[in-house]
Amino acid sequence: MSTPEPAAAGAVTQGGESNTGRPDGEPPLDVLVVDDDATVAEVVAAYLTRAGYSVRRAADGPSAVAAAAERLPDLMVLDLMLPGFDGYEVHQRIRALGEVPVIMLTARGEEGDRILGLQVGADDYVTKPFSPRELVLRAGSVLRRARGHGRGRGSGSPQPAELLTLGRLEVDLTAHQARLAGEPLALTGREFDLLAFLMANPGQAFSRAELMRQVWGWSFGDQSTVTVHVRRLREKIEPDPASPSLIVTVWGVGYRLQAPEDLDA
Repeated sequence: MSTPEPAAAGAVTQGGESNTGRPDGEPPLDVLVVDDDATVAEVVAAYLTRAGYSVRRAADGPSAVAAAAERLPDLMVLDLMLPGFDGYEVHQRIRALGEVPVIMLTARGEEGDRILGLQVGADDYVTKPFSPRELVLRAGSVLRRARGHGRGRGSGSPQPAELLTLGRLEVDLTAHQARLAGEPLALTGREFDLLAFLMANPGQAFSRAELMRQVWGWSFGDQSTVTVHVRRLREKIEPDPASPSLIVTVWGVGYRLQAPEDLDA
């Protein structure tokens, strides 16, 4: 397998664009790989390019933001430890430019980094060392979810309107918007997916493994991901997140969505 030449520190380079068109004839989706480790960036870029993506690379925080400002990518693969400023700041600055799905790269065992990455809105994370093939699969999964929710280029034709309601809580699947008492909720993509799934299955208890599989299509991974997103979702929809009455814990099982009487008041 041939790989592109490593980028110089601080540079942004255009990887080999695949001649393989997307099924609908649109140009390949654009992925920005941000990592100061030239070897890691080289391998990731090569695998993504071979999978049919157009790949750009950045080796530090300022270069990543400059590349996104020039052309907003469809997906960003973002290392946390970067020269200039770290991955969290890169993510925040690029979110100010537009909504970009993000896969964060973290060091193995750094649970705090993974949780913080999810809390600031990353769509997925991969721990180093990782399988490039797994990363490509996760990239496809994140992009399918993003396009299905109209977050990126090639999101397809609008689907028939579908509105889920529970008391004062509403989830508009077509507009990809959730509201509480008529006020929009600022949810990440994963938080929206989790809430929509629970809203579609009220009263049913699901384990964390089931939620990972049915909401995000993962058959493996760290189940603390679900715990983090449940906690973040509770902070946004519960009257008292410390004593949740909407997304309740079913001890020994997982979580269940229920409607307390006062929601209809």
